[in-house]
Amino acid sequence: MGCFVSTPKDSGGNRRRPGNIGEVLVYVPGLRIPKLVDFSESLGNHLSRNLVERLSALRTRIVVMAGQEAPTITRSRRKSATQHGSQLQHKVQFVWVNQEDEAEETAMSNAWYEVLSVLHLMAMLSLSQANLLLLPRTSADGYQAKVSEENRRASVDIFLKAAGYLDCAVRHVLPQLPPELRRELPVDLAEGVLQALSLQALGQ
Repeated sequence: MGCFVSTPKDSGGNRRRPGNIGEVLVYVPGLRIPKLVDFSESLGNHLSRNLVERLSALRTRIVVMAGQEAPTITRSRRKSATQHGSQLQHKVQFVWVNQEDEAEETAMSNAWYEVLSVLHLMAMLSLSQANLLLLPRTSADGYQAKVSEENRRASVDIFLKAAGYLDCAVRHVLPQLPPELRRELPVDLAEGVLQALSLQALGQ
């Protein structure tokens, strides 16, 4: 992940700055993909038709975004499913599947689980986008492939954004889930894993 090997001689004295860092790779875990949810069946008797349709449209956009793995459309996709009263938190069952192992499916009837899953998805798409920016590309003059300074600067902003999503998940979303549900979360959403990914994004 772009780290140099340390040796005892590096502990003191003047350290020479390397002339060529080379490729920088970003570790991106497998995405977790949401399954479609029928809000009208679960919330039709509790919310207006207009509001149910709006929630369905937002969820569909998340499903499409995850399916296309399009990092460029992740802005302003935060899910606000809990703004409509705590009494509706457990009315809808949200199902997410691990992209790399479809047998690993997790379903929970808790809106905070949905928020947590969306934040994780946004962070993973951001890391994927940063990885694409850091891939060396052949310049117009045909010389050795390299990463442009513009892409490096853009990747820093994206890493910070990913770290922010993960930090929000750990600080503000996980505490909303009861302990018994937190124990049932998939390993990708465990507190330690989210913290490690956040530190990785900051370190990159």
